[in-house]
Amino acid sequence: ILFPKSNLNIWSSSETTLPKDKNKEEFDKNPVLERFAHQLKTSGLKINHTIKPDFSWSCEDISNLKLEFNLENYILLFPFCSPHLKQKKWPHYNELIDIIKSNFKDKYKIIIAPGPKEIDQAKQIKANCILDREKPISISQLSSLIKQSSFVIANDTGPAHMTAHLNAKGLTLFGSHTTAYKVSIERQNFKAIQVNDLTKLSAQNVYGKILKYL
Repeated sequence: ILFPKSNLNIWSSSETTLPKDKNKEEFDKNPVLERFAHQLKTSGLKINHTIKPDFSWSCEDISNLKLEFNLENYILLFPFCSPHLKQKKWPHYNELIDIIKSNFKDKYKIIIAPGPKEIDQAKQIKANCILDREKPISISQLSSLIKQSSFVIANDTGPAHMTAHLNAKGLTLFGSHTTAYKVSIERQNFKAIQVNDLTKLSAQNVYGKILKYL
């Protein structure tokens, strides 16, 4: 359908590359990057970074941005999520910000970097909003902002996965929608809190988890 002139009738998928000793339901319980690695190898491709991606190639110089917003030691929050995936959204970021500021005073600047449809929502968060000429920063700028941060706290969103594969320090918050294990997000410096109901995960609990990193 997408490539009608390719003369290929079989797509490489988790079904066409399924291990002989597993059914699809069982195979799909494995972490996504392990499944992807298996699919690539079965398709005859050599892999080097599939299991442990390195996204640092995406970074660019953000010296001017950091100078504009006076960013030295900062904690970067990603409190948003897709409108149709509200179960991924932790509702206690403002309370967490209050706790961090109460304990660390001015040691860390608390910032957010909203996407195109998140700028209005950003006004509800008690954090400095990082924009480039009043517009959302680019993916490359975001990569560098994450990479150079003191710590990242995020819902299960794209920036959380960027943080994991930029080897930045951080914590992601998971509800019942899926598991951190299944999406291959935990790394040496990036960990997850997994709960059944994100609304019941207190800001004090999250603060206790991040305290040893600050």
